[in-house]
Amino acid sequence: MKEIKHFINGEYVGSASGKLFDNVNPVNGQVIARIHEAGEAEVDAAVKAARAALKGPWGRMTVAERTEILHRVADGITARFDEFLEAECLDTGKPKSLASHIDIPRGAANFKVFADLVKNVPTEAFEMATPDGSGALNYGVRRPKGVIGVISPWNLPLLLMTWKVGPALACGNTVVVKPSEETPTTTALLGEVMNAAGVPAGVYNVVHGFGGNSAGAFLTAHPDVDAITFTGETGTGETIMRAAAKGVRQVSLELGGKNAGIVFADCDLDKAIEGTLRSAFANCGQVCLGTERVYVERPIFDEFVARLKAGAEALKIGEPNDPSANFGSLVSHKHREKVLSYYQKAKDEGATVVTGGGVPDMPAHLAGGAWVQPTIWTGLPDDSAVVTEEIFGPCCHIRPFDTEAEAIELANSLPYGLASAIWTENASRAHRVAGQIEAGIVWVNSWFLRDLRTAFGGAKQSGIGREGGVHSLEFYTELKNICVKL
Repeated sequence: MKEIKHFINGEYVGSASGKLFDNVNPVNGQVIARIHEAGEAEVDAAVKAARAALKGPWGRMTVAERTEILHRVADGITARFDEFLEAECLDTGKPKSLASHIDIPRGAANFKVFADLVKNVPTEAFEMATPDGSGALNYGVRRPKGVIGVISPWNLPLLLMTWKVGPALACGNTVVVKPSEETPTTTALLGEVMNAAGVPAGVYNVVHGFGGNSAGAFLTAHPDVDAITFTGETGTGETIMRAAAKGVRQVSLELGGKNAGIVFADCDLDKAIEGTLRSAFANCGQVCLGTERVYVERPIFDEFVARLKAGAEALKIGEPNDPSANFGSLVSHKHREKVLSYYQKAKDEGATVVTGGGVPDMPAHLAGGAWVQPTIWTGLPDDSAVVTEEIFGPCCHIRPFDTEAEAIELANSLPYGLASAIWTENASRAHRVAGQIEAGIVWVNSWFLRDLRTAFGGAKQSGIGREGGVHSLEFYTELKNICVKL
């Protein structure tokens, strides 16, 4: 049985405790590897290695030298594309047709994008008068923040991990990464690419395990971790904030969402149906930016529901290697239990099940997988648990509205504020409504359209801080002012 070890100071090492746990393929329920669980000793060793690397060759490199290495890291991922693709799909159960176009290419691109960005980011300079008339010059310089604790999620394991590691390393920091216990393989595999690209030992470290009383808690509590970046559930983000308060360490948190889509009667209905199908069901609904609440203007409500139903029922459920499949399994049986519990709540609360609502019939060799049906509901009250709580599954509730003001009020009614999508061909309405939506990201007539230079993050309980472009550099660097009297 394959073992997945920690990557510390440039080497793969096992846990001193001997604790291991299963890595399960969600497509068929089979154990595909055993993962070493980090204790305090392994986390401490990783943090010490990262601290030492800051003072070693990595800390002495020029920006040009660092960014050249990061380009080699990106090229190394691309050179082993099929290996990363296979590992990602075994961990997540997602179709290769999806991961090959999004997860692996973006996972590699994150290193190049931030390497190129950091070479050209400006700071500031000010001349000032002094009492003696000689003057002074103030100028800003950016310096690495230090050792960054990176806790990454299971839905887009490589992409969202490198979305943090790429800018952190480009800015000259070192990292200790704790990937999700569900999806550790590509994060571990990246250690080989780092070594081959010439990344000095200790710059990139990986520890495996769980949250409480495991690798996650040990990492966030470690006093030599200078900042923590996390993508995941809001409750876990609150726990991390409490840990980071000791030592007054900065956090960047991209947290939960219960995102709204607003479909006006003047929309291009073909675009709205296609976009909502993607936003509700892509990656089996396991996307933080996905749409679980859909508000449709009443004149087109019935047609929209009927067409979205047809689209959902046309999705091809299958294993990753099936080239015709565009809908995979959930990440784990544990997560399936959560999703199915909401499917049951919807029925208990009197929802009209438009389509789905259960487990699909699968061939015998896939019957042990974490499969669920794409599901659409109507008819639930606005305070229903299914309408107000993040499910993170392939499902959505559709509700009619009558006025623009009502749609805005409904979209803003929850404590989350990550993303929203607006579908209208009226440009004035698009700008007017987008400006009133309480979310960090608002798409108009599109979904998941991302320029990596733009700000990414949530409002309200959906997070703190922004990632992307220069916004990432704000978190991963300390801006220092130097004042020189002339």
